[in-house]
Amino acid sequence: MVLLFTAGVTLLKIVEAKVIVCSPGRNFVTLKIITDQGIYGLGDATLNGREKAVVSYLEDYLCPALIGRDPQRIEDIWQFFYRGAYWRGGPVGMTALAAIDVALWDIKAKQAELPLYQLLGGRSRDGIMAYTHATGQDIDSTLDELARAVEQGYKAVRVQCGIPGIASTYGVPKNGKSYEPADADLPHECSWSTEKYLNYIPQLFEAARKQFGDELHLLHDVHHRLTPIEAARLGKEVEPFHLFWLEDCATAENQQSWKLIREHTTTPLAVGEVFNSIHCCRELIQNQLIDYIRSTITHAGGITHMRRIADLAALYHVRTGFHGATDLSPITMGAALHFDYWVPNFGIQEHMPHSEQMEQVFSHHYHFEGGYFTPGEAPGHGVDIDEKLAAKFPYKRACLPVNRLEDGTLWNW
Repeated sequence: MVLLFTAGVTLLKIVEAKVIVCSPGRNFVTLKIITDQGIYGLGDATLNGREKAVVSYLEDYLCPALIGRDPQRIEDIWQFFYRGAYWRGGPVGMTALAAIDVALWDIKAKQAELPLYQLLGGRSRDGIMAYTHATGQDIDSTLDELARAVEQGYKAVRVQCGIPGIASTYGVPKNGKSYEPADADLPHECSWSTEKYLNYIPQLFEAARKQFGDELHLLHDVHHRLTPIEAARLGKEVEPFHLFWLEDCATAENQQSWKLIREHTTTPLAVGEVFNSIHCCRELIQNQLIDYIRSTITHAGGITHMRRIADLAALYHVRTGFHGATDLSPITMGAALHFDYWVPNFGIQEHMPHSEQMEQVFSHHYHFEGGYFTPGEAPGHGVDIDEKLAAKFPYKRACLPVNRLEDGTLWNW
């Protein structure tokens, strides 16, 4: 016998799930789930450089299976699409699932007329420290950008600069424009020299500390360019400049390889923006080989799955440090800030400001002041989309580059 207790509960049913693809300066994929009561939720399904793969997965397989379901059963729907898929996981599948999950949490919070963080357990802090980026073609121009970030109120800044002898360097924009790596219809090829990079980059942090002192938090992203022993060398050489973290210093498919890095340096280590499940980081966390987990709500199965990753991380003194580049829409930023407000083992939130054009398409309630964000008090995650305006910015394929060593060997980008 099945007993149904529905007194006082407003039953909802999903009647439509549609995918919105637009490009207000760069490509975004948005999922909109609509209920029979008119309440709708939004999720970000953007996978940089592989957007249409997620669109197809949603439109052809997942969205049709949502129709008629109760959007309040978030956990059951998550399990249905994860466990129910024989070919589970992967960046495409988990990004699609994340979009559904975030949209459902948005609906649930709107139905409750509460900001999303309240449904997660309420806030654990008064503000969310964020870091931005300072980049330049050389050390002096990078320090100029660092000074601008400090003037804007940031207490933490990721610092990157061009390397002499390397034509283009990750994170460094060209022609004074904002950095956007997905810059070509088909991937263009970059050249990389590990030796030139390792010999030069410690000088950047020496100069930054000399000019800005010790209180400013400095971060750096290696973008998976080094082997573990090379990463250990860099971590050791920048120890005198006490970085907040050294990010993605090596690839992490072999999670145990990070033990070599850990044994040689006390510089805090962060990794994970390309991870898509708890299994990608389980050994890194359990063996305390990292200090910050960078997995994102968008690419790691949504709020439901990121809660599990964060809870595991908390057992091992690992804190969160969500990816927050402009290849994630304001929807992800909004959802991430609500998560950041709640999660007890919060570390820091990345913030690359979206353009005015993007923020016209995606309105939001989050706010930055004095180095800290707050997510706002609007019901749900507080981000909406102007569909008519979005339609004026059609999709245009844009691919990420590939990397080669100076001898032509294909390398990690």
